Amino acid sequence: MKAIQISHNQELQIINLEDPQQPQAGEVLLKLVYVGFCGSDINTFMGRNTMALNPVIPGHEVGAVIEAVGSDVPEYLKPGMVVTCNPYTNCGKCASCRNGRVNACQHNETLGVQRNGAMREFITLPWEKIIPAGTLDPKTSALIEPMSVGFHAVDRGQVKDIDVVVVIGCGMVGMGAIVRSVTRGATVIAADIDDEKLALAKEMGAAYAINTMTEDVHERLQEITNGFGPDVIIEAVGSPITYNLAVNEVAFTGRVVCIGYAKSEVSFQTKYFVQKELDIRGSRNANPSDFRAVIRYLERGTCPTDKLITKVVKPEECLETMQWWSKNPGKVFRILVEM
Repeated sequence: MKAIQISHNQELQIINLEDPQQPQAGEVLLKLVYVGFCGSDINTFMGRNTMALNPVIPGHEVGAVIEAVGSDVPEYLKPGMVVTCNPYTNCGKCASCRNGRVNACQHNETLGVQRNGAMREFITLPWEKIIPAGTLDPKTSALIEPMSVGFHAVDRGQVKDIDVVVVIGCGMVGMGAIVRSVTRGATVIAADIDDEKLALAKEMGAAYAINTMTEDVHERLQEITNGFGPDVIIEAVGSPITYNLAVNEVAFTGRVVCIGYAKSEVSFQTKYFVQKELDIRGSRNANPSDFRAVIRYLERGTCPTDKLITKVVKPEECLETMQWWSKNPGKVFRILVEM
């Protein structure tokens, strides 16, 4: 079967793997229909993702159909069903797992990062990792995982209907955070450097949009919040600038939720940690409940999913696509590979 493999020196190739075997007990064989390229994949391609195998088969944003099931698989998982998958592992032994937060397992291996992923024609996974996609089609199902990461960040921020929430970074994960905050009744402010993304953020429910390149962010936030500052800021970029922006601008006793991985050290005026008595929280991956919440949202049919998909490409077009993406990093929501 055909698979896509990328390496850290801007190489991408199509390789051949052994054809899949009949699934064993407790396993489900998936036929991949669409698989999304993630931000971690372009970082791997550019040599900036130190967590990834080199080379690696990417892919953890999955829209698939069940091809076959092994024995000891629950009856609700049937051939022909459209599904996505939970692409994370958990060891069951570390502090995170012991505390029930398996999404943050110390020894997690995400598909397409620490282990070879789903950008292939077929993949076999444990049945526990298979998530039925309800009434969604495979293309929409490939958007579930990245949105769920944003949904989880909102959960970490304990967002309520009385909160003003700023989401810094309106990529796919940030859009998930915007949507989840809106569905919880919060007033949402989208912040980004791209006006097209900001326009889409407002279409997704953000009440305000701030271009951080062209506007005075502090002045705008003070104006919108009547001088209090936002209750919650979700950082979905991974830049020293945006990390500092979050800490500086969040309200006294506010919550800062960090999703983005900064590629360099970040220096803070730590006095704000104490003076504001801040809650600064990491947010990693997502829980099954986040996946279910995203599926329920997408099933409403109100999400402009066509605008979240920048390109749909064939495997043979992936190298050219990654080269283009590396030169236009701010213009991509999601690139889907049609397997």
